[in-house]
Amino acid sequence: MSHSFDPIDNTSNNEHFQEVLDNALSSPSRRSILRGGLGLASMFALPMLPGCGGSSAASNTLPALASSTLLKFTPVAKSIADQVWVPAGYTAKVLHATGDTIKTGVAAYSNAGTDDAESWANRVGDQHDGTEIFYIGSNGKSKGSYSYASGDKAVLAVNNESSAEAHLLHPTGQTSGAAIGKKFDQFGSWPLGVRPASESIKEILSHGVTLVEVNLDASGKPTGYNATSSLNRRITPETPMNVTGPAAELANLKAMMVTKFDPTGATTRGTLNNCGTGITPWGTLITCEENWATYFTMPAGSTVPTDAKLIASRARYGVQTTATSATATTSRTQGWHTVTDADPTSRFARWNVSASGASAAADFRNEPQTFGYNVEIDPANPSSVPAKRMSMGRFAHEAAVCGVPVIGKPLAFYMGCDSRNEYIYKFVSTKTWDAADIGGGIAAGDKYLCEGKLYVAKFDATGKGEWLELSINNPLIKAASFGFTSQAEVLVHTRVAADAAGATKMDRPEWGAVNHANGEIYFALTNNNASNRTPAKTDAANPRAYKDNDGLGRDGNPNGHIIRFKETNNMAEATTFTWDIFLFGAEEDAAAANVNISGLTAANSFSSPDGLWFSKSTGICWIQTDDGAFTDETNCMLVAAVPGTVGDGGAFTVSNTMTVANVATTMTQNTFVGGILGESRLRRFLVGPKGAEVTGITETADGKAIFVGIQHPAEEATAYNDVSKGVWPTNASNGVGGVYGAGSRARSATIVITKDDGGKIGL
Repeated sequence: MSHSFDPIDNTSNNEHFQEVLDNALSSPSRRSILRGGLGLASMFALPMLPGCGGSSAASNTLPALASSTLLKFTPVAKSIADQVWVPAGYTAKVLHATGDTIKTGVAAYSNAGTDDAESWANRVGDQHDGTEIFYIGSNGKSKGSYSYASGDKAVLAVNNESSAEAHLLHPTGQTSGAAIGKKFDQFGSWPLGVRPASESIKEILSHGVTLVEVNLDASGKPTGYNATSSLNRRITPETPMNVTGPAAELANLKAMMVTKFDPTGATTRGTLNNCGTGITPWGTLITCEENWATYFTMPAGSTVPTDAKLIASRARYGVQTTATSATATTSRTQGWHTVTDADPTSRFARWNVSASGASAAADFRNEPQTFGYNVEIDPANPSSVPAKRMSMGRFAHEAAVCGVPVIGKPLAFYMGCDSRNEYIYKFVSTKTWDAADIGGGIAAGDKYLCEGKLYVAKFDATGKGEWLELSINNPLIKAASFGFTSQAEVLVHTRVAADAAGATKMDRPEWGAVNHANGEIYFALTNNNASNRTPAKTDAANPRAYKDNDGLGRDGNPNGHIIRFKETNNMAEATTFTWDIFLFGAEEDAAAANVNISGLTAANSFSSPDGLWFSKSTGICWIQTDDGAFTDETNCMLVAAVPGTVGDGGAFTVSNTMTVANVATTMTQNTFVGGILGESRLRRFLVGPKGAEVTGITETADGKAIFVGIQHPAEEATAYNDVSKGVWPTNASNGVGGVYGAGSRARSATIVITKDDGGKIGL
């Protein structure tokens, strides 16, 4: 989902990369090698590159990808049509779309907003995002995502991020006291007023995760989904979940989870704003709670909690800290709290987080603290209770990528916090990996995800990095003004602890991905605006600041880039790493030398990388975009890239000039960022329909089919009947085999792509 209007909640004094650079330049030996340039000049002695070399098949049989002609499909051209485009020789079809039924007896989706609100607990949710596939063996246990035998069942899990397009879910759009019939914007201001219960229920239940059994033919090729399978399941904001964490801290964690729903704090309710995903080596899903903070409010006249830590933490996470003004006419919440709540479960009152009761056990002041985690779900066991994995920290989670598991060694999970100026994290398990735990479900998760160490990344100007442990025993955390008293507080107020530890601010770290061939980790840094990225604030990891000279005018670093790093000695438990830049997004006709650094052409130009994923079958790095800077020329897309290795590039000099506040600012920066990938190693594979983000990707075990999410098509439509901004996939020329479903309203969907000759995707 676009984050153009995200507030910046990190007001800490932690270093940006530019401040890291300034420190590195303070020595005489550094100053003596600088020459020329206007304003600030800087040099970084580190390799930063687009990956051009072959990857190493370390301790496995994965392909080395050394061939310069690996990507043989014809690149897809840019498009602004309301259609999915894939290369010649490929076919795309819709697997399922928003509102499709997943249980017997549920009426077919009307696509007119007339569906029973409660039926959404048994329908495919909205805004398809992170996606994972799981094979279920004859013993009823998950075999993981890449182990398939004829007769096995496959379950596809798809995140349902938001209901920001909820004007399409109701008969005449969203209403607030009176029928306004237009789109409410998650990051904008919505009219205050009482929301109808039926609309609020639909919107609540359309969030979460959808799990469905995929129909496979004898060769394992997807042919649709089984709408009546017992494996089908919806996880919503109302699904009960268990509080988990280190045994020594569990009582402290539960104390912070106390609400009217469960005064013991042992359970919480639901998951919200699920974006990226992860998959565990033992075969369970990790779904990540991202932009959950904006759903909560304190209405005008309500009592604000007096707990200083709670309020300070809310401020750091973007949760409302003061009661709404009595004269306010707008709110950034979805207004679910306004519904008159006669329901004994307080399904609407829970979104009001004021101190309305005598204690936390009598209201929902702690409700925001029950969100912002990774949630583990067992796709093989529909009756299992999901677990909030609090040991992995609380923030705006974006993906939870497990490094390459090694028997007898700890497991590492890499996580981004998706907002400007936020951090990259790592969780390392205490227990070492035992392959006998495959299929172990939530019990295996208890083993590996409750006990461990949580780290945050600090980068320096020499291409090295350090993992800072987020521990109550860290002197910097212990001395923080917040007043941490337990490890449980560190896990619940993770952003505050990371500030204290001295983590390095990053530019919207979104999806991470692991290159299975060598264990290197990639993160998408989607973009930044001119408020945060000026020539004076550029650095080795974010070396561009420029004026977007086309009609959209998104200045700063509007096209984004991809960073990657390698753990010291390839150890999950390493506390140091090396890093570089893999690839820069750009428009191919960008005139400035500091913009199109990777030498992109019309066949592979892209902007705002968001989703990242590596194929285990082919080794291809797949890049998905969520863009607002290039959309005058092309819709969002899926790009295939041939990865290299950290340190395999050459030197490049970047000179930045940009007018800031009517003043031209110039910075000449000598940084090692490498050469050109070339069209044989980077090609556009798919372009989505109007307004859609392309996100969520996984593949079948043989690599011959991939699943891709098409999220919020027709995003620019402001009313339920505004078809001018798109109607995909309900249009005949949609690129997915003809009209899909009833009506003419756009719908998010998951598509499946196969190669007409039956071969592996991308080769």
